[in-house]
Amino acid sequence: MAKKIFGILENNPDVMNPLAARLGLSPALAFHDIYSLTEPDLLALVPRPAHALLVTIPMTPAWRRAREEEDAGKGDYEDVGDDPVLWFQQTIEHACGSIGLLHCVLNGTPAAHILPDSELARIRKDALPKTMVPRARVLEESEFYEAAHRDAAQQGQSDVPPVEHNHFVAFVKGTDGHLWELEGSRKGPLDRCILAENEDMLSEKALNAGLRRVMEIEKNDEGGDLLFSCIVLAPAT
Repeated sequence: MAKKIFGILENNPDVMNPLAARLGLSPALAFHDIYSLTEPDLLALVPRPAHALLVTIPMTPAWRRAREEEDAGKGDYEDVGDDPVLWFQQTIEHACGSIGLLHCVLNGTPAAHILPDSELARIRKDALPKTMVPRARVLEESEFYEAAHRDAAQQGQSDVPPVEHNHFVAFVKGTDGHLWELEGSRKGPLDRCILAENEDMLSEKALNAGLRRVMEIEKNDEGGDLLFSCIVLAPAT
């Protein structure tokens, strides 16, 4: 079978919310824009708790080196189930946006908001008992998922950067209470820290161990600011 190639998604609630709804996420949850990670007044506009962050991060030389060093020597991910997280390897080119969405909605509290008999419910049920390679095949073989991604790729309001320059990363809270960094092009899920019961994805500890950690890699190596976009999965308003 030839490798599938999808269109590139924009990291925008106007794109991700219709896609999540079409796949089967309850309207009780929604993605929201985040305009600042440091301004309390702007963060106060975001509904809480923040269940997951979906971030696009440019592949800078500094981040590339840090990733390669962290992944060096790791073998294939062999876990099954969703304890502590359900992770998908990306085998479909340009599918990082919708896989990032799946990582947000299929893990932690959001998993309880999946509508029965939906495509999300089917993907989750089929993927849970499988290891990395057959689990990725669940997405490769889903015509519903492919069509939903294709339609979402036609939405958006701005020019989307070349896919080799941006990567979608999800930050979620696992069943173990840990902060997990999930990206389909890594060797597996990445455990960043343990969180208290009342600490969500916009808590200081989660931000410092998650997105801000990547920002610091760039600042310490290149001396510049990391250009990223971030949306949050939280209660709908």
